[in-house]
Amino acid sequence: MAKAKTPLDCDMVRELAGLLDETGLTEIEIEQDNFRIRVSRAATTVSARVAPLAGPPAGLAAAEAKAAIAPASPANHPGAVKSPMVGTAYRSSAPNAPAFVEVGTVVKQGQTVLIIEAMKTMNQIPSPRAGTVKEILVGDGQPVEYGEPLMIIE
Repeated sequence: MAKAKTPLDCDMVRELAGLLDETGLTEIEIEQDNFRIRVSRAATTVSARVAPLAGPPAGLAAAEAKAAIAPASPANHPGAVKSPMVGTAYRSSAPNAPAFVEVGTVVKQGQTVLIIEAMKTMNQIPSPRAGTVKEILVGDGQPVEYGEPLMIIE
């Protein structure tokens, strides 16, 4: 009799990690019964997390329950600049050129803050607002997904 795969099966995590390498994806998430497995790659690291799909603990106030379910994320930050496409992010116009912006740089709305290469085309990413760059969330030459937060401008 073949061994049935359970959400905690290490072989399943290894298979999902292998799929990341084969397909070039940055993350895979699978739900089975009352468990969710998410395997993701951040730069060169592959991590796995198994968590039960349960609601917030009983007795929490509504605001606390919402915070328990939705962890803080750069994607939820009101100043997040999100990637409009899948591609490779570059912080400068050329390998030896200075970066468009650094943490602390004051930017104007429409100012180029990054370039994303997609299908051999260099796409300038403009700042959606004026403000100060508080955090840069991608490295030079890093692959990015659609909607992925690139930086925080406040």
